[in-house]
Amino acid sequence: MADWVTISALATGAGTLILAGATFASIRSANHSTRVTERALLATIRPVLAPTRGSDPPERVGFIDRHWVNVDGQRATIEVTDDAIYLAFTVRNVGAGIAVLDCWDLYDDLQTGDSVHRDPQTFNRLTRDIYIPTGDVGFWQAALRDPAEARFEQVHAAVQQHRGMTVDLLYEDHEGGQRTITRFALIPDGEGEWMTAVSRHWNLDRDDPR
Repeated sequence: MADWVTISALATGAGTLILAGATFASIRSANHSTRVTERALLATIRPVLAPTRGSDPPERVGFIDRHWVNVDGQRATIEVTDDAIYLAFTVRNVGAGIAVLDCWDLYDDLQTGDSVHRDPQTFNRLTRDIYIPTGDVGFWQAALRDPAEARFEQVHAAVQQHRGMTVDLLYEDHEGGQRTITRFALIPDGEGEWMTAVSRHWNLDRDDPR
């Protein structure tokens, strides 16, 4: 005679195991769908900065001490005085959301190859947030105001020697997420001016570094 108690127990165990597997697969699928949906929603507000075009109109940029500079499309402006070095260049937001410029870092040479950005905690905070609308152009600006600072001397020497420089811009979407660092190269054009180009993007809030 069949041991119906044993058969029943085995059937119950098998059913429980199948149900557990189905539940695990369902949860895994739901989590994957949630991540896909979240990525899709974030993509609708993700900013991406790029250089402007040479045909774009110039931007008029003012500093807190009422110093003003004009910046042409795809160009950087660097002006040196006894008390300050004024830097500015135009940017275009080619992403789907508003870009909020937050911090920046500066190198007095061109960073090439696989060089990585510095710790964002060491970046310089802008004195005000700069908003770049979707599909539109804007600008980044900064000023070095301490002639005794090593970086002031380094940038001053780079300007005198007309040497390329690098600026890493940290920005985010209008909700404060999707922090991104875009690396801009300031490239001398041989005529006493600098052109801009982008070489790298880092997405700080994603597991995938691309």
